[in-house]
Amino acid sequence: MDFHIFPSCRFILVAIFIFHGSCYSDEAGNYRFLKDATLSPKLSHFDYIIIGGGTAGCALAATLSQNATVLVLERGGSPYDNPTATDIGNFANTLLNITDPNSWSQLFISEDGVFNTRARVLGGGTVLNAGFYSRAEDEFVEEAGWKRDEVEAAYEWVERKLAFEPPVERWQKAFINGLLEAGVVPYNGFTYEHIYGTKVGGTIFDRDGHRHSAADLLEYANPNTIVVYLHASVRKILFTTKGNSSPKAYGVIFRDANGVFHTAELAVQDSRSEVILSAGAIASPQLLMLSGVGPAAHLAAHGVSPIILDHPMVGHGMGDNPMHPVFIPSPEPVEVSLVQVVGIPNFASYIEGGSGLSLSISLTRTFFDGVLDLLSKLKLPSQSISNLLKSLDIGLNVTTQAGIIIQKVSGPLSRGHLELRNTDPDDNPSVTFNYYQDPEDLNNCVKGLSAIINVIDSKGYSSYKYPGVNGRGLLNLVLALPINLRPRHITSTFDLKQYCMDTTMTIYHYHGGCQVGKVVDNDYKVLGIDALRIIDASTFLKSPGTNPQATIMMLGRYMGQKILLEREAFRR
Repeated sequence: MDFHIFPSCRFILVAIFIFHGSCYSDEAGNYRFLKDATLSPKLSHFDYIIIGGGTAGCALAATLSQNATVLVLERGGSPYDNPTATDIGNFANTLLNITDPNSWSQLFISEDGVFNTRARVLGGGTVLNAGFYSRAEDEFVEEAGWKRDEVEAAYEWVERKLAFEPPVERWQKAFINGLLEAGVVPYNGFTYEHIYGTKVGGTIFDRDGHRHSAADLLEYANPNTIVVYLHASVRKILFTTKGNSSPKAYGVIFRDANGVFHTAELAVQDSRSEVILSAGAIASPQLLMLSGVGPAAHLAAHGVSPIILDHPMVGHGMGDNPMHPVFIPSPEPVEVSLVQVVGIPNFASYIEGGSGLSLSISLTRTFFDGVLDLLSKLKLPSQSISNLLKSLDIGLNVTTQAGIIIQKVSGPLSRGHLELRNTDPDDNPSVTFNYYQDPEDLNNCVKGLSAIINVIDSKGYSSYKYPGVNGRGLLNLVLALPINLRPRHITSTFDLKQYCMDTTMTIYHYHGGCQVGKVVDNDYKVLGIDALRIIDASTFLKSPGTNPQATIMMLGRYMGQKILLEREAFRR
């Protein structure tokens, strides 16, 4: 059959192919298309160039490759080079390994004085996180304007590769009982759905404790139409600017590990080709600015030239969900477990827990050595961390027989901004999240901590805390730990609002900077720019559900399908 004669038949077959997935399959860890950027030609052409092989980028690339040529440029390495590093027992080790320039975790410190990290590895944050898999709330999907049936199908596509029901053992069962006794009801059992009450969610760790990251979604890719370059640091996006027409993205310049520069351009014969930023909530607005798209005065002050488009909202709307942990030493042995159970109360805070995590002296010292090094580069005070580092042999020599319960403030409503420090895309920009700027976030933190206290003091949890220990007393122990650079106030010992502000940490769910309606439209196309989209968490107005990874991967699949159908419709 000649598909040029019967374009409608071609369109139907392509649609079926897209929605039901590919028959191609390379096994995770043995991808033929995975290469070091040093092997890239000086000039190459593709239908789609995706900047960032992270949580959204892998799902997006796998989908687009089903009917187009795709280049993925990932600045980090491969998680398959050291698979044991992603196992559940090495969670803390891998997350806190920040001193190696090629480590998968890159430290940054927000202007708020909170330690944070950026993923630098194929698979993005799904290689580093605690593995909890839970879908977005219905309201999030509705507000995003997504088609519910297609969202459901995209979630299921992700889940077939990497979502599992966790084995709920003794400590997690006690945590469930404590949540229910604290009033976080009803009990909803195991579900991926976002439902009020207490539930067991999914995990990307299998029963053997092996992690399955977004990189595993590349098993869906057509190995004949996709190339993934590792250690490929994108320096800028290239634009054409002709007459009165809008600037149009046509390629990127990237650098390999040897310092050699390469150019990748969009396929000239196809007007539907696009550059797609999927570099995450830090790098996407940063790269947009470094490419000349952002607040013009700020770009000019840093010598960015040429300025392609004055886009004042780039870098604005940055949000990060504050997190507060409570450590509960246990008289009973506890299993090694990360987040499996979540309490979703009727206020905007989530309660999660894990057990049996370990931090060695050497690991803790290495992490804070990295903190000191970064503080020195930023010319920030470091004496308090130096003093605390001397006491680590006593304070943080923990291979814990303990539980940890955390609360995450939903949303949040508080918003900040991102700005350039310099023009090096490998360096961290300046990020301010303005934690607790909105008083409602602070109220929700207090409610969340109060719920944790009730869980710890419950009869259902009592086997896993020492006699005479209470929740409020355990909170105060956190005040002595070097968990951030924020000042401590004596009132924190009795005022939960001050405690929230003093002990703010991150749960690594930061988002914004290229928000829908401000920087991109509802199809994630950059406003005022042709052939450029942004598909990642930088577009979010708030963090979806209890953990965003499921929804970010879903978004990559969802938008990949939409783009391919638009492409095929255009050909018709």
